[in-house]
Formats: sequence, structure tokens, C-alpha cells
Amino acid sequence: MQEQDKSGTAAGAHRSSAPRSDLGTHSVENQPQPRSAWAIWDGDRALREQVSHHGGDTAALERTGATYGSADLRQAAEDARRDPPRLTLFARSGHRLDEVQFNSGYHRVMAAAKAQGYAHSAWSGAPGGHVTHAAHVYMLNQVEPGVCCPMTMTYAAVPALQADADLAKVWVPRLLSPDYDGSTRPVEQKAGVTLGMAMTEKQGGSDVRANSTRAVRDGDHYRLTGHKWFCSAPMSDGFLTLAYADGGLTCFLVPRWLEGERNGIRLQRLKDKLGNRANASSEIEYVDALAYRLGDEGAGVRTIIEMVHHTRLDTALAPAGLMRAALAEAAWWVQGRSVFQKKLIDQPLMRSVLADLALDTEGALASGMAMAAAFDRQDDESRALARIGVALAKYLGNKRCIPVIGEAMEVLGGMGYIEETPMPMLYREAPLNGIWEGSGNVICLDILRSLAREPRAGEALNALLDRVRGGDRRYDEALAAHRDRWSGLPAEGEARWFAESLATLMTAACLMETAPNAVAEGYVTSRLSGARGSLPGSVTGLDERAILERLTG
Repeated sequence: MQEQDKSGTAAGAHRSSAPRSDLGTHSVENQPQPRSAWAIWDGDRALREQVSHHGGDTAALERTGATYGSADLRQAAEDARRDPPRLTLFARSGHRLDEVQFNSGYHRVMAAAKAQGYAHSAWSGAPGGHVTHAAHVYMLNQVEPGVCCPMTMTYAAVPALQADADLAKVWVPRLLSPDYDGSTRPVEQKAGVTLGMAMTEKQGGSDVRANSTRAVRDGDHYRLTGHKWFCSAPMSDGFLTLAYADGGLTCFLVPRWLEGERNGIRLQRLKDKLGNRANASSEIEYVDALAYRLGDEGAGVRTIIEMVHHTRLDTALAPAGLMRAALAEAAWWVQGRSVFQKKLIDQPLMRSVLADLALDTEGALASGMAMAAAFDRQDDESRALARIGVALAKYLGNKRCIPVIGEAMEVLGGMGYIEETPMPMLYREAPLNGIWEGSGNVICLDILRSLAREPRAGEALNALLDRVRGGDRRYDEALAAHRDRWSGLPAEGEARWFAESLATLMTAACLMETAPNAVAEGYVTSRLSGARGSLPGSVTGLDERAILERLTG
């Protein structure tokens, strides 16, 4: 006889047992068993193909996928969402703290992301660094999008800090460190740090030149006073921010913690957000806060735009990850559930819907990865392509994200509306990246400005579009129709139509270069030619079998 422990479980036996299916009044049937771990890398053929094509680090990403998709990390992410951040303004003694308390799950996911290389893989010097980083963004957004915000800003701050060699010497090695340290200590006492950004003010929104924060020189540094309406991840170790100095709007690095005292950063409240609940977003005030200038006085936008440019890459990849997570959940459901004597995956109308949604997901991934590869290259044409292409990818991917996740939720029926599934979380996240650092209208106007001010951007984009001409007559006709409609830049009122058309053509070109025929031809068939309805699944002529094999296998 086996020995038993105090709980009555046989020593050495597995301590968990299957849940009861015979409930007395009924038996639980036709319910797919939840996945204990997600094959977030191994099960995503499109991701593996894109990373390999663009030269990312597949070996490292395989290990990262196992970490991000593990049951333990997903549980930590769920804990962080269910126990959201809490603002602690004062200590019991009455002293001011200005701290945010997080569930330990948040710190575990942050530590995993930092250790796996989310923030530093792009800057390691290895080939395909930004492609590898982009895969991190895509995968981690499927698990916990909230930690992606501080991780993305930490990654994106690196080029902006190069504006000051002394500051870069202190901060950059710690930003690139695999260590995560959430303690309240100055940067010099930490092996690893994170960085945030605070630009937006009430009166200006996207118009950062309307800022009212003021900077006064104090010896070798400055003192800032003013209010910032949005400051995400307020427990970061420092923030890039804009304020007016004597010479004009200037970029500053504001450390969170000082030696022996707290900097004059006062948290006013945490934002009660629709989603992104594991991450704290706040209003803050600078009250005589110590700050270090980055770049020249008056060059604030030019200095901080490097950070914004790199965050835009992540806002282009994030919707691809969110859509993939929703479709993976839908695919798992339809393979395990039967309706009207047939598996859902075998129902013709369901196959049409899923195949159509899969094209949006693969398209967003392909265009985002192509832009990440352009970030990796250092020639002028690639830099120009990255500038315009990442804005187009962000615009289209985020506009498609909301309806794709909504349809994927509908696949699960009423169960998709329940918080026990990831679908409500994904749906709440869907609008965020289309708003962050510039909503749809702002991005469209930025696209027009880029094409008007930087001719090389238009040339680089046209070279990408022309590279696949001759591969599909319908693509060629759609490209010609776009150029006939807009021989130059459109009127401002047509900016969205123009951007959507151009982004769709760019996505088709990226798929034609990297994806199997079923996907590339399916995208051209459904997005650039032929009659179709306006809603997902209202399309014919797709190779559904080949497309769905990539989604379900």
C-alpha cells in the first residue's frame, strides 16, 4: 500500500484530479477543456515564418514563447488584472509617498519581460534585433498588454537618451539590463531600470506645443513645474517629458527617485481606464521637480520624437498580437465544440468567418514585421520607409483590431462575454493602441506631412509597392487605381481613405513577399478586388482550408 500524506493523497501521486463532469442533474459535455499552456511561439506558423524571413533570433524567441505562454505567467497576468494598481499618496505618519502598489503578479510579468529581452533585444547589436523585439511585443500582448506599456517605453527611450552622452552613460546600461527592480531607489543604486513618458496636457492633447509646464535652470540642471494629464507607468524610474525653457519647448529626463529624498513628482490620481488594467496610468504634477535637459533648448519635439517613433512600431505590432490571441481562442473553441452534429470548425459559414479574420491578423503581422526589419537596416531608404510604413501599419492594424476581436468573441457565443475567458480583456484592449501617441486622424495627418516633407519616404514606399508588381494582376490594377485617384497628396478631408488604401496595398505587398499563396492571394481577393460585403466573413474565393490550417495547427 502507498503511503499517504496528511491530505490523504498517495505519496508521489499527482495532487490534482480531473474536475467532476457528472453533476447529478446533468453531465458536462461539449465543453472544450481550457488550455494549461499556450503554444504562443510553437503554435504560430505565421510568426515563425515572418521572424525567420526577416532574420530575427528564432532560438531566443522559442525560449521566450515558452516563458510567455506558460501557465504560471498567464496566472500572474490574470492576478495583476484582477487586483489592479492602488494609489498610496500618504504614509500613516502623514508624509507624502506618491506610490502605486501592484499585485505581485505584475512584478512577475515585468521581471519575465525584462529578463527575456523585450526592452533590450533591439539594441543588442545582433542581426534582426528590432524584428526580435517586435516578436516580443506580438507575443506578450497576448498574455498581458498592461506590462507592454512600460516595457515599450523602456525600449523606445534608448535612442532619445543618446542626445546626452553623460545621461546615456548612467541610464542606457540599466535600461538594457535583463534585471527588473521595482524598488524605490535612485537609478545609481539599481542594476536595471524602466523609463516612462509624460507629454500630454489637458489643453493640448496631441498638440504638445500647447504645453504649459515650465522649466527653470538651477545650476547644471532644471526645475520643472506643471501638470501632465497622462503619465503611464508612474512608478518608472524616470520620465521623458516636455517643458518650456527660455529657449523654447525642450525635452527633459526627470528621475523618479533622488538620493536621500523623493523628486517633486506628485501623483494626482490613477485613471479609471476601459482596459489595460494591470498597468497604472495617472495624472501627475511636477512641483519644482529636478530634471536634466536632453538636447538643446527649443529642440524638445525633435529630441523626443525618436522615442515616439519607436513606440509607434510597438503600437503597430500590438494589434496583431491581440487579434492573434482572440483568433487562437476562437480556433480552440471551434475545434472542441459541436453544433448540429458537426464540429464548429467544419461548418462552412464559420470557416468563412475565421479565414477572413485570419487574413487581417496575418496582414498586420506581416506589415509590422516588415517595418521592424526596416528599423534594423541603417540605410537612408530603409529609415525613410520605416518612418512612413510604421504609421500606415499602425493605422490599418488598429482599425481592424476592434471588429476582428468582436467577431472572435462572437464565435464563443455567450461564453465569449464572460470574464473567465480572455475575450473581454482582449476586447477592452483593442482600441488602446489606436489612441496611444496619436489617434486615427493624427496618424493620417502625420502620413500626409511625412510624404510632403520627406520625398524619400514616398520613394521608399513606392519601391516596396512596385517590387511585387507582376505577381498578381488584381494587385497591379488596385495599385494603378490608387495612383490614378491620388496622383498627388489628397485633400485633408480624404486623408483616411487615402491612408486606408495605401496601407492595404502595403500590407498586400508584404504578404506577397513573405506569406504562402493562400494567404497573399486571399488578402488580394478579399481586400483589393472582387465583390464582398462590408462585414467579416462576407467574402468568397478564399482557400479556407490552407488559411485555417495555419490558424489551427
